Amino acid sequence: MGLRFIFMLTRNDRTVEDASKQLQTALRLGVRHIGFKDIGLPIDQLKSLNQAIKAGGATSYLEVVSLDRESEIVSAKAAVEIGVDILLGGTRVDDVLPIVTGSSLQYFPFPGRISGHPSVLEGTIGEIVESAKALTARDGVHGLDLLAYRSREDVPTLIRQVCAAVSKPVYVAGSIDTPERIAVVKDAGAAGFTIGTAALDGKYPAPEKDVSSQLAAILRDVATLNRHISPFQKKNLTSAFGRFNDTWSPRIAGQINDMQIKLAKFSGEFVWHFHKSEDELFLVHKGRLLMKFRDRDEIIEEGEFIVVPHGVEHCPVALDDTCEVVMLEPSTTLNTGTTRNERTVTELGRG
Repeated sequence: MGLRFIFMLTRNDRTVEDASKQLQTALRLGVRHIGFKDIGLPIDQLKSLNQAIKAGGATSYLEVVSLDRESEIVSAKAAVEIGVDILLGGTRVDDVLPIVTGSSLQYFPFPGRISGHPSVLEGTIGEIVESAKALTARDGVHGLDLLAYRSREDVPTLIRQVCAAVSKPVYVAGSIDTPERIAVVKDAGAAGFTIGTAALDGKYPAPEKDVSSQLAAILRDVATLNRHISPFQKKNLTSAFGRFNDTWSPRIAGQINDMQIKLAKFSGEFVWHFHKSEDELFLVHKGRLLMKFRDRDEIIEEGEFIVVPHGVEHCPVALDDTCEVVMLEPSTTLNTGTTRNERTVTELGRG
């Protein structure tokens, strides 16, 4: 699983009043992990917000930032009532676990000592690591919500040591507002991170400061870190076929899993052959192709294709001077199948 980006509909540890509007922007961009805080809006509005998040196909998160015991208990009960997928934050595990046990939500409390609003993580790295180990040893604790960038300690070292010390996922929260900080989170081994205020206030490096541009930039940077950016550009078949003149010598134009997309120019008649285990697809881009079978002949016009199953003898024939054909077949496919002769091509060029 790649690094997870959780968009928080919050500013300075409070759910924003226009959370519903910002939620729609996030859903349109395909953000799939969206959260809010336990303060800022009344519970009935938080419940509606959660329903909208789930209706949009996203996972919902509620982060507890209440500092006193009674408020944290109220927030944990609210999380169960609201029906969020994941409960983040809070420090009173002994009080919260009995509340969430039996529910479907996952629980990610804060390790270390938390104080103030916005929340600050106190303690040395060693103390925070020990707290993390103790928390994740508890049944019912599914992971951690680490306020790393709200700590005075060396943040990369803190994240790295916490992640190394526990076997459960760690989400990093608090003041993440640059691609560099996201990269630190990824390199340290965390499972995900949250961004709220930075995106809502236009602080993340992006072409524009509006929320849509901010989220798009974050999603791009996360996709890059996760290596989910496609290196491929579109290809024009006319231009691709114009770059070579060889006939009966397929060129690899692309690959889909174990299937290769090949371009070939046919001229005249090929040889009768079959393939023991590979099916082939022939799509005529230009010209006319005759495909001879033992029981019939098929003429494939421009824009048409035919599938030749493995084991079936066939013989392609170009009916026009030159026929341009796109082929889709496994990478193991030899152009002459079980037949070996002067037309057999073992080393394919690239088109």
